[in-house]
Amino acid sequence: QNCIGFLLQCYLMLAAAMYFDLGEQEEKCIIEEVPEDMLVTGYFLLEPWDIKASTHSPHFGVTVSVRDPNQEVVMSKRYGKFGKFTFTAHASGQHFLCFQTNSTRFAVFAGERLKLHLDVQMGEHTIDRNTDKTKDNMVTLENSLSHLIDQMMYITRQQEYQREKEEVFRQISEDTNSKVLWWAVVQTLTLLSVGFWQMKRLKDFFIAKKLV
Repeated sequence: QNCIGFLLQCYLMLAAAMYFDLGEQEEKCIIEEVPEDMLVTGYFLLEPWDIKASTHSPHFGVTVSVRDPNQEVVMSKRYGKFGKFTFTAHASGQHFLCFQTNSTRFAVFAGERLKLHLDVQMGEHTIDRNTDKTKDNMVTLENSLSHLIDQMMYITRQQEYQREKEEVFRQISEDTNSKVLWWAVVQTLTLLSVGFWQMKRLKDFFIAKKLV
């Protein structure tokens, strides 16, 4: 298990994954824009912020929970100090990925600072690395082709999602411009009406003075 954790740490570092500090029994969330029907995969590793210092809570872990744009819980699961989680988005928009540490110590003694390495991927990014080395090149080619197809599907969904957002923004802009135009027309007609009314009153006033 330590070997798996070490390999995961190497992978997260090579993948230029993000990391942030997390206190014991503390929860932090990140926001990811996810298109509908998109598979999201996350890898994480929790370790002491100061690796040289000995940890006082060797049995800490992470609870991962995901909420969709409607604040409905998509998944919530408790893990050890490293692991992999997956979920599929049922609606497009901002998804909240929350991570909370848990340990065996009482909250009053839980003051250790921890570091959470995180890599979030969308779509079928991974190709099975445990494939038997004796398989021919055709199997490898099929895996690579499948990977490229998944990447293309991910890009297509991202483009569709962006087009939907642009269409909504364009509709809002057109509605706003239309309202501004009508308001300007109403203001102009009101000013002209008031001007004609004042001119008529003045004309009637001068005519009345001449007749007196």
